[in-house]
Amino acid sequence: MISILLLGSWNILLLIICIGVTILSIIFILLKKLDKPFNLIYFLGGIWLLFFTIGSPILAISYLSFSFHMIQMSFLFFIIPPLILLGIPQRCYDQISPFIKKTYRFRFQLSPQMALTMFALFFFLYHLPFILTIISANPLIQKGYLTILFLLTFRMWWPIVAPNIAVSDSNEKRKKFIRDSSLYIMPACLMFIIAGFLDGMSNPFFGQIATHLCLPADGTVEILPSPFNTKYDQISAGVFMLGIHKMVLMFTNRIGFKMNGTGQKVYQQKKDEK
Repeated sequence: MISILLLGSWNILLLIICIGVTILSIIFILLKKLDKPFNLIYFLGGIWLLFFTIGSPILAISYLSFSFHMIQMSFLFFIIPPLILLGIPQRCYDQISPFIKKTYRFRFQLSPQMALTMFALFFFLYHLPFILTIISANPLIQKGYLTILFLLTFRMWWPIVAPNIAVSDSNEKRKKFIRDSSLYIMPACLMFIIAGFLDGMSNPFFGQIATHLCLPADGTVEILPSPFNTKYDQISAGVFMLGIHKMVLMFTNRIGFKMNGTGQKVYQQKKDEK
């Protein structure tokens, strides 16, 4: 484990981008004199979690076991996107909303429900053993596939965390969307749990990372003790993802509801002024 942290590479370009985004965000907050510092905490928290998730040696560690891999996936798809969206101030949504409507008025728009369906399908396919082995063998294809999944998550989380009442869904629709989100993500998690009980799935990532670090193909046992890379590891991977997804849904729904309440007051005030 320590050797992987020492030998693992850091994404310097992504680090520079994150530093630049941090500086620009702080300047923007100071210039606009926004009265909600939590926006900045959410936004920068999401940005730096993104860096440590995909730009640090933690990425290499996620290849060592299914549990680590699913936790890394949970951060990438279920924690970072809603944090970034929650970190965008209400004023910014108000300013960019007319531009988005004008730009995409006559273009195909990806609905949140469609984004959720596409994400759940692609995510499930990604973790099928034979497809995962093929994708992980080509780093370019793997990065492209994960990038598409990551971009879909922003549209997928939009109905839950959007603070602008004019673009967010009603409370009933949001509850239905949350239920759908839980159901759609469940098949991929159940696949790991069932495979764990059947004990028929091997880790397709470890051979790649072992080759990169000049480790023997069966060196997982020496790096990680039991129950990692056993059937219990696969079961815990599915349980971890189900639990993290459910907790994030509850948290973002509560925060989003509060933000929508504030947005409702602002929206109603603007209607009264007109």
